[in-house]
Amino acid sequence: MSSATPVPPRKLPIVKLAIGVVLLLVVAVLVMRGLDLRDLVDRGLALIRGAGPGLFFTALALLPAAGLPLMAFTIPAGEAFAPTMGLWGVIVAVMAAVAVNLSLIYWLARYALRPVLTGLLKRYGYGVPAVTPATSLTVTLLVRLTPGPPYTVQGYILGLAEVPFRQYLLVSWLCTLPWAVGAVVLGRGVLNGNFKTVVAGIGVIVVAVVAVHFLRQRFLKREG
Repeated sequence: MSSATPVPPRKLPIVKLAIGVVLLLVVAVLVMRGLDLRDLVDRGLALIRGAGPGLFFTALALLPAAGLPLMAFTIPAGEAFAPTMGLWGVIVAVMAAVAVNLSLIYWLARYALRPVLTGLLKRYGYGVPAVTPATSLTVTLLVRLTPGPPYTVQGYILGLAEVPFRQYLLVSWLCTLPWAVGAVVLGRGVLNGNFKTVVAGIGVIVVAVVAVHFLRQRFLKREG
């Protein structure tokens, strides 16, 4: 099964860490110089609400395929639209958009951008798993449960590996579900100052982390 496991990425974690540190330093300097973060957040949410849920969730369905993080949408979604759609309505809309985005990533990887994406994945040290009908489910689960590769990269890897679409979509959607729901709830709590909602969001994410670790270890032991 070693041939079915993506090659660990080179340098990307260091790059992400460096970017994160720089962003934190920039924010800290701006705050010390008098930047009103609350006002900035409120303005951003007002812009999102003004654009409307249709445009927002269409962007969620499309832009993560280009590498934009899901959390750029899931964190503000609850606070922006729960007052009009309800929190559960927001969650349903988010997960519907995620399903569309997963389908788009698969189509791009398997058909439209296959040569380009193959070269990019090799450049950054990601391997394309060798998949057979007997191993496709295990490969899909392992790719989705492996820490490191971002959501979008995982989708492109599975599309390039030509795992069956229905299997890819169901497994990917279910693996994304707890993270997306946790982020929506957490974002709602953080942005409106509701401590109980923050705790609930963190709880969902913690459960997801534990479940991912357990399932990955179980599959690795079974395949080993």
